[in-house]
Amino acid sequence: MPRSRSILLATALATAAVGLSPLAASAAPPTRQDAFAAAAGEYGVPESVLLGVSYLESRWDTNGMSPSTSAGYGPMHLTDVAAANAGGTHHDDGTEDARGDSARPALLPRTPSADDVSAPSLHTAREAAALTGVDVATLRSDPVQNIRGGAALLAKYQRDLGVHSAKPADWYGAVARYSGATDTGSAGEFANEVFSTIAQGVDRVTDDGQHVRLAPTAVRPNTRQVTRLGLRVARAGEAECPADLGCEWLPAPYEQYGPGSGDYGNHDLANRPETQKINYIVIHDTEGTYDTTLNLIKDPTYVSWNYTLRSSDGHIAQHVKAKDVAWHAGNWYLNAKAIGLEHEGFAAQGTWFTEAMYRTSAKLVGYLAAKYQIPLDRQHILGHDNVPGTIPSTVRGMHWDPGPYWDWAHYFDLLHAPFRSTGTPLTGLVTVRPNYATNQLPFTGCTTAGQPCPARGSTSVVLRTEPRDDAPQLVDLGLHPDGTPGTMGVSDHSSRAETGQTFAVAERRGGWVAVWYLGQKGWFHEKDAIWSVGFVATPKKGRDTIPVYGRAYPEAAAYPADIPVQAVTPLQYSLLAGQKYSVGLITPSEYYRAVTFDQNDNHVVVRGQTQYLQIQFGHRVAFVNVDDVDVRPSFF
Repeated sequence: MPRSRSILLATALATAAVGLSPLAASAAPPTRQDAFAAAAGEYGVPESVLLGVSYLESRWDTNGMSPSTSAGYGPMHLTDVAAANAGGTHHDDGTEDARGDSARPALLPRTPSADDVSAPSLHTAREAAALTGVDVATLRSDPVQNIRGGAALLAKYQRDLGVHSAKPADWYGAVARYSGATDTGSAGEFANEVFSTIAQGVDRVTDDGQHVRLAPTAVRPNTRQVTRLGLRVARAGEAECPADLGCEWLPAPYEQYGPGSGDYGNHDLANRPETQKINYIVIHDTEGTYDTTLNLIKDPTYVSWNYTLRSSDGHIAQHVKAKDVAWHAGNWYLNAKAIGLEHEGFAAQGTWFTEAMYRTSAKLVGYLAAKYQIPLDRQHILGHDNVPGTIPSTVRGMHWDPGPYWDWAHYFDLLHAPFRSTGTPLTGLVTVRPNYATNQLPFTGCTTAGQPCPARGSTSVVLRTEPRDDAPQLVDLGLHPDGTPGTMGVSDHSSRAETGQTFAVAERRGGWVAVWYLGQKGWFHEKDAIWSVGFVATPKKGRDTIPVYGRAYPEAAAYPADIPVQAVTPLQYSLLAGQKYSVGLITPSEYYRAVTFDQNDNHVVVRGQTQYLQIQFGHRVAFVNVDDVDVRPSFF
């Protein structure tokens, strides 16, 4: 677009925004592409740079102009922490004991503490308002003005560097500063991703139906500019990360805090994978700011996780070595065989995640999966909401993050392991795969109990008792012991399946497919699925029902005399004759005994003869004894 035309368009947009020109106000709204071109021309930002930065923040989506998990609004992710209403953390909600080891006293929930919201990266909308003359509320709610605000910030950052150039290559420093990163590694990683996006090009339709294109352009950016931003140099130290990510080592404390050998925290020393195979990576959402989350991990009396990822730029801090066991998933069997990643987010209504964080998270998970030979599928890459309760009494208190707005399909695309059909309607398995952008489910309770959530894409499908949209949802006796059906409450996944999860087909009818789920048939639209093939588990002939477990512990005879036997307790569900469930993996029975300070005391792995199958039993995975089931190809 010629500069004169872009300036005229930008002026018209600005005038319409403040209500000064009836003619401009009555004109057809500009396209998203036009808005980027106009803002770039108005503030002298290369259009490719503006598009690239916006893509790394939001993929050009509006997300209903609701806040991200780090208080960012709109295509340019302008932040306004006051409007986003920071709250407590999900670690303080419910009754889950993050350690999940019944051999030790439970780590009790805490009173929520105030979030640290002082970081400048949480207040960029205010700075953009001063630069554009547009009030903060409009910058939060109007995509066109939001884009103008982002362009104004980029232009200011360029001026602050004293660089005067129209060449995209000379905007590396301004892009790095836009990330909000406080260290050179993360700022550079963000800028590298932006310029990689410019080089590759992108062509997509946004969540609100806008077609936007960034033409591929070869650029060799001036990466030395990042050293002029006055940022600290983060030290990778002992961090276990890909070399090109801006990781740092911020160790969690392993220390005693009381008189007893069991009064210690906040993780356990181990020697994985030599002593136990690492089978899982668990995805969490902090529901607290990055700085607040780092303060939590420093507390030896609290819980722990292996990595924290910052939303604005994807920066990664590691706290617990992969060889050691962090206390994060609420299930000791899973904790002993998992690595936990916490992704920054703090407001209850902040329910979308930045592209920058998706990308660094995917790079980290890909690295860990390759290092520890963890398959890239939804049987091994779990959300916290997919981790089972350990025994019946713990099921209801398990956490539900990262929730129905984490885009699993996009995440696995970034992992280079996309969900693709491997079967036909006759091969017996189905993988949940709705269209994220258009799959806008009527959840409630994002901000106020019972009140509708803003319309936005979701990774979930709701299961019904019959093949019709008004049929009741299924019953989850763990979440609703009174037998009432599931609800549309955002945290109620009683009757909900997630993208990438694979279930055994029970029946098909009129464009609907039924799957076996928590001992029931659950129906959803075939259009929201792809066909798969694999193995299923079904009760052995003559067995009316078999027990389902939340942990794969050994039989009593496997325990040495000096180690108390851990009960093998079934959950409150039934797996009935004739039902089939998708098999995720086969696993030995193991219990990691680590109840005292210092690994050299009596930490030991107890192994039994019993073997278990992990199955996709409901929203969460579960385990069944191999001796209780027949395993067969899904198409038999």
